[in-house]
Amino acid sequence: ALTVRFITRRFIGDYDPTLEMIYRHMAIIDGEMVHFEILDTAGQEEDSLQIEEKIKWGDGFAVVYSVTDRCSFDEVMRLCFLINHIHSSPKRSSGGDQPPVVIVGNKKDLQFDRMVSTEDGENLSKALKLPFYEIS
Repeated sequence: ALTVRFITRRFIGDYDPTLEMIYRHMAIIDGEMVHFEILDTAGQEEDSLQIEEKIKWGDGFAVVYSVTDRCSFDEVMRLCFLINHIHSSPKRSSGGDQPPVVIVGNKKDLQFDRMVSTEDGENLSKALKLPFYEIS
């Protein structure tokens, strides 16, 4: 939903959240035309080789969890560690530069179903030294 909203500027409730998709989009960022290829992994359980290949593919990452799902929050640290580890590998030709990473807590509007506090997200982002946002 986050990706579809970024691309269309509308909330689309009718989509398959289990379907992995690559979205292509152009936007003007800071006065420059930027071409995006966004891989929406749909958060499915995968083996470590698949996850590693997807992390190698990416140039920037939004690590998204649901504030209504503690397990998704618990995966954030592991994914951020993998991103850091894979992109700092001497095998990468990019010179070891770390890609931009942001932590995003989604479904902020579902206060009564919340299992992860804003403070939990803020504390994790401070520990990992990454930006943090909560959204709906």
